Amino acid sequence: MKRYLTAAVVGVGLAMPAAAQTVREGVYDVKGTNLDGSAYSGTAAITLTSETTCMIEWQTGGTTSQGICMLYEDAFSAGYVLGDEVGLVVYKVQADGSLDGAWTITGSDGAGTETLTPQ
Repeated sequence: MKRYLTAAVVGVGLAMPAAAQTVREGVYDVKGTNLDGSAYSGTAAITLTSETTCMIEWQTGGTTSQGICMLYEDAFSAGYVLGDEVGLVVYKVQADGSLDGAWTITGSDGAGTETLTPQ
């Protein structure tokens, strides 16, 4: 009987969701690839506006873009404006606080990649 109770408790523990991921406010190092596969780097600054929403500003390759962002479980996404185009990036929040993702922009085929690492 003891063996079954332990198995039941372990089973319940496995079914429970993991602790919610968080995104820290601050400056992040940016490393990514453009749609053509070329590399870029820079910084991104995240400013929290609530427990799940924020503002984000990237500075990469002499270009600045701004957006609004949202955290949902371990997904972190941002809509942004780059020149006259609208873009979307979706990241997965990693245990070390970094964000690994993919992005696209209006009228473009494919996706680029991007990693944000807290400074």
